[in-house]
Amino acid sequence: MADADVMKILVASDIHLGYKEKDSAQQRDSFNSFEEVLVIAKERDADFVLLGGDLFHENKPSRKSIHSCMEIMRKYCLGSRPCQVEVLSDQSIDFGHTSRTITSVNYEDPNLNISMPVFSIHGNHDDPAGSGSLSAIDLLSVAGFLNHFGRATSLEKIEISPVLLQKGSTKLALYGLGSIRDERLHRIFLKKNVKFLRPKENTDEWFNIMTIHQNRAKHGQTNYIPEQFLDEFFDLVIWGHEHECMGTMQWNSIQNFFVLQPGSTVATSLTAGESKQKHVTLLHIRGKDMKPEYIPLRSVRNMYVEDIVLKDVSCISDPTKPMVEEEIQAYCEERVESILIKAEDDLSGHPKQPKLPLIRLRVDYSGGYPTFNPYRLGANFTENVANPDSIVHFLKKSTRNMVKGEKQDMSDLDDLIVNEVVEKVKVEDLVEEYLLNNTKYQMSLLSARGMSMAVREYVEKKEKDAIYDLCEHQLDKVSTHLKQHNLLTMEQDRIVEEIARYKEEKKSASMAASNNAGGGDDEFQSQEDVRAILARVKLERSARGVATPNIDSDDEMVISDSEAQITASTRGKRGGRGGRGSKGSTRGRGRGSRSTRGSKAAIPVVESTPVSRKTGNIMDAFNASSQRNQSIIKSNITKISDSDDDVQMTSYTAPKPKRRNTKRGRGVEFSSDDENPFGEPASTSKRRR
Repeated sequence: MADADVMKILVASDIHLGYKEKDSAQQRDSFNSFEEVLVIAKERDADFVLLGGDLFHENKPSRKSIHSCMEIMRKYCLGSRPCQVEVLSDQSIDFGHTSRTITSVNYEDPNLNISMPVFSIHGNHDDPAGSGSLSAIDLLSVAGFLNHFGRATSLEKIEISPVLLQKGSTKLALYGLGSIRDERLHRIFLKKNVKFLRPKENTDEWFNIMTIHQNRAKHGQTNYIPEQFLDEFFDLVIWGHEHECMGTMQWNSIQNFFVLQPGSTVATSLTAGESKQKHVTLLHIRGKDMKPEYIPLRSVRNMYVEDIVLKDVSCISDPTKPMVEEEIQAYCEERVESILIKAEDDLSGHPKQPKLPLIRLRVDYSGGYPTFNPYRLGANFTENVANPDSIVHFLKKSTRNMVKGEKQDMSDLDDLIVNEVVEKVKVEDLVEEYLLNNTKYQMSLLSARGMSMAVREYVEKKEKDAIYDLCEHQLDKVSTHLKQHNLLTMEQDRIVEEIARYKEEKKSASMAASNNAGGGDDEFQSQEDVRAILARVKLERSARGVATPNIDSDDEMVISDSEAQITASTRGKRGGRGGRGSKGSTRGRGRGSRSTRGSKAAIPVVESTPVSRKTGNIMDAFNASSQRNQSIIKSNITKISDSDDDVQMTSYTAPKPKRRNTKRGRGVEFSSDDENPFGEPASTSKRRR
């Protein structure tokens, strides 16, 4: 078949630009990997790059990170090479959520010369926040370096409309959903409030790709997204967020689609999953056929994780004997030396691959073995290992056999982080558990859940006023309740009793509502609720002319919260654009023939199935408060060949849609469908990193 019909897409995810940027050894790792991704795309003549979220590691990346990113994209994404892929959907809807000035894909903008388009959803690290609800990748989008798609305009009902692309006879429907807190998105799916739109014309001829950035592995009842939640008409699901690079695609025999988990391009945690070979995937799509080409990344720093169980090591004496601590350290040093020899042999030869490896020894000292100071061992390898301060991690199996229902003694926060595996423990979870279980320090006015979420906003999103504003909000809320019941003039003991009763009443109502409908009266159901409250508090404080007690670092991009809701922007379709030159293009409306673009209407889509304070008494708090406000089995995939000519591909057959009764709404044709993933009629509504 002719190469003009083959669409080539380079898939990568979780780039995490800026990770360890203040570490002298690892500060360039993420940028080197990202540059290699774009080099591969250019060398393999990819039509575009598709990213699965978390381009940046920080929600508010430093100026240095943004500068380095734009420098790399300027080098590899700008140029005169014509882009052969035509966009057939309404582009103002696909990409216009970033700015009203963005009404088309970047390579069709007459003011830009794009040779390598990049399409990306946002992840949980670079999700929209602050004034205007913008993310760091929105800056790249408005600058013309990247096409940001898949952003939800509602957090109640989500309607996902595809970016429709065509190259030759190959038609691609590209769906995307940026990261949403897993518990919230899980609840939205259960309520059947996620709807996928499909092309109205020649529905069965489109190859359907879904790009998502959520937990894939189950970490609890609702903090992940089951693959079965996604519609079975998809041919391929690209799953971001999970950092382990899976060697091949996995087939879901229930939903009849393949899942591609690209993994990250840089290791952000010292775990076994992160130590696997990092790679990108080049997809070759022709019609309904596809074949993947897995390309290893050669600039990635080598990482080695090894488990050591001391009681199984023959050369280590009985734990009660003297000098056993020195024996353990000597054995660990021996293992590090052995790994360093292997690391030298494993170097790829890439000029930008770092020479120093990352090493993690997970030492199980169960059985009464002593530990040694890990920094003492690390000091011996400062010139040989990239992470000398974190080579050794001691752990042991828990010996606690708690009776079901028995409460753990929380007299000290250290009880939460004793010698257990704590690499994946989150600060906000520790705070919530500590505040809930420590009766001595349990809060009388504030919500433990709200406080823990405020801590998360402070830690992950660098919202320095989060804890202060949450305290403001909750104090005002309790104060309002007391005023409504004329209790502020009562004795302090009576006020304390009423507050306790009020909190217990709210807790009971929340638990009852949560059991019935997956939600509750507690306003802190998700991080989005906290952000809405924080935004409202700042708006009200600003309206009163009260200064915000926030001091932002000069090294950070400052984006302050001022919006409580994400609003959808609706724009009309674009008209024609004048020609840009006489340069020809094989795609009919390419860089040299854009004047034809306005004459072709967008293809309609139809619905698918679906701070410090003075100490004082309680009255002081309320008096001060009153002055303030407030996310069919294909038997095989053909192996890649060295030539692009006559390549056999796996055949895909999309489910045949049933006949639909169409109705019009908001300028886009929709239809009702009596089939959805849950077996019930889907309700009408909206979108999703």
